Amino acid sequence: MNLRRLSSRMADEISRSAQRETFAASSTAAVAAENAKLKSKSIWPSVLRWIPTSTDKIIAAEKRLLSLVKTPYVQERVNIGSGPPGSKVRWFRSESNEERCINTVSFDSKEGSPTLVMIHGYGASQGFFFRNFDALASRFRVIAIDQLGWGGSSRPDFTCKSTEETEAWFIDSFEEWRKAKNLSNFILLGHSFGGYIASKYALKHPEHVQHLILVGPAGFSSESDTKFQWVTQFKATWKGAIFNHLWESNFTPQKLVRGLGPLGPNLVRSYTSTRFGSYSTGTTLTEEESGLLTDYVYHTLAAKASGELCLKYIFSFGAFARSPLIHSAPDWKVPTTFIYGYLDWMNYQGAQEAGKHMKVPCEIIRVPEAGHFVFIDQPDRFHSAVLYACRRFLSPDPDVESLPEGLTSA
Repeated sequence: MNLRRLSSRMADEISRSAQRETFAASSTAAVAAENAKLKSKSIWPSVLRWIPTSTDKIIAAEKRLLSLVKTPYVQERVNIGSGPPGSKVRWFRSESNEERCINTVSFDSKEGSPTLVMIHGYGASQGFFFRNFDALASRFRVIAIDQLGWGGSSRPDFTCKSTEETEAWFIDSFEEWRKAKNLSNFILLGHSFGGYIASKYALKHPEHVQHLILVGPAGFSSESDTKFQWVTQFKATWKGAIFNHLWESNFTPQKLVRGLGPLGPNLVRSYTSTRFGSYSTGTTLTEEESGLLTDYVYHTLAAKASGELCLKYIFSFGAFARSPLIHSAPDWKVPTTFIYGYLDWMNYQGAQEAGKHMKVPCEIIRVPEAGHFVFIDQPDRFHSAVLYACRRFLSPDPDVESLPEGLTSA
């Protein structure tokens, strides 16, 4: 289905919904006032009535997916407080003063194990690491979160209007979560957009991060790079102009899923079975894994729009960071390991260039037969890469450790 037809269909549905509400309203002043109040709200809540999901269903889908994990864990929604109007905490730019929570899973570990905090990417949630929790929990105290506005975490109204405010939404809410969990020193792993946020957090709060692991991170490429002139050329075409307009209008993939209503699960099923099945770059999902992941992904995508609306403020069309991390390389204070799949669409050469300007240890590990979701495509090799990256926390003699077989260094 093309985007124009979808937009028309969604507009028709919204229009019919509004007409039904107007027809049902009585002529009394009280009802008229209530109608006016309802009309002042976003149109999306009315659409959500025909979307079969909720926060409870997200948590239930998460529990079903994590039933594949053998290591015992605790799921909690960590309260990070509230920010009524006038608050200096900028990520709470909402009319509501309700408390916000970060959905968190913590896995059992051996006493004294180093703490590894995992942050998911755009359009994902912590459950995407389901293939990795068992292996990593055998060596680390693993804690994975849903970022504010994603997965099973609170989804406040997103009212940020700039790159700075949007970054603060994620960085400051993560810092409040850290305080609530009483964490002081930990290894921070971020995937894709989560890698961007992990990097920005480490730049602001380096005293808490022992080591940074960036998995196919976004933000290390700049549109001004001559290698990406094709993006500028594409935007100059009529097709590129349409896509760029949709991007700047904050049309997200999640809106497409919501627009299909009860048909949304079919779209998600098609994506997961294709990306991690017939066209997988590594080990394909089992039928059970595919079914549980599809269910989980649908519920996390179809819920209320919140964190997803960061897209146009953090990135320009083509996923180029508006505040490229390569510009911050000289200010890097945390030793960093980059992990890329050979077929990752994120360019590892941006990390190479950044590494030239970093004054701390930096290494790049590449994983064969893996794409952007390297931890799903090649979980065993990914685990080897993470353990190697953390060798100074795990090995009594880290200097003699060699790069594991099956991995290459850039």
